Amino acid sequence: SHLDKSECYARNAATAFPMTNLFIGDTRLGCKSDADEQIIIHVSFNEFCKVHSVKLTEYNLGMNPEFNPTIVKLYVNRENVGFEDADDIDPTQELTLTEADLKEGAPPIFLKYVKFQRVRSITLYVAENAGGDITALGSLQFFGRSVATTNMSDFKKQEGG
Repeated sequence: SHLDKSECYARNAATAFPMTNLFIGDTRLGCKSDADEQIIIHVSFNEFCKVHSVKLTEYNLGMNPEFNPTIVKLYVNRENVGFEDADDIDPTQELTLTEADLKEGAPPIFLKYVKFQRVRSITLYVAENAGGDITALGSLQFFGRSVATTNMSDFKKQEGG
């Protein structure tokens, strides 16, 4: 895993359901927002990565579909995005999620790969959810590879002719 857990954080996350739960693999734990439905999750990598897709999984097998995020804005390599400026910054990509997208067996969502070539961090801003007082997520996964590995393999190919 290329996650740098010491640099990951969330804003407006419930103390009992912190963002670290998203990486455990048990969607019953999950991460919940606290005061309202908006939540910011900042994921930091320990090296530059190329990220091609993201998988967001519903909380607790979809027992509370109204907690599902519906509009998620992604920001690449932005530090300290807060709620006050999230709406003013153009997101790298905006996702509109359906209940089906969030099912455990659903495929990951492809990102605009060209914009996710040198990723050191990704900030997710859940701007809206499916109508609940809070937002909840069961798990979060990013798929890609480190830039270093890619470059080395390209280099080896050329060297071997």
